[in-house]
Amino acid sequence: QVQLVESGGTLVQSGGSLTLSCEASGFTWDHWAIGWFRQAPGKEREGVSCISSAVGRGDGSIVYADSVKGRFTISRDNAKKTVYLQMNNLKPEDTAVYHCAVEFAPSCPVAWTYDFWGQGTQVTVSS
Repeated sequence: QVQLVESGGTLVQSGGSLTLSCEASGFTWDHWAIGWFRQAPGKEREGVSCISSAVGRGDGSIVYADSVKGRFTISRDNAKKTVYLQMNNLKPEDTAVYHCAVEFAPSCPVAWTYDFWGQGTQVTVSS
């Protein structure tokens, strides 16, 4: 079955960097969009970034929320079936549980709707 396992979350100081990993299994690695989301206590879930399998083949997409543009970078390792979220210049407001999710589509869903979700990893940024 489809599985997504996040890792890499930890406590980091403001201004620091962290890389999250989303390891995928249970589906063919050629037609997907994987997104990163975050949810802080008392706040709604926020779409952070997305990358699709067609990136590099002409019709894929990479998307960032305005709140993380210029600080976060999404990437993938096809051999490892893993998507990464490199987070730089972290701020206390980046504190949240970060989840990855997959949608079986060639491009990132405009409405940030996804079919399968991971359990999440906690990122805490201290001031």
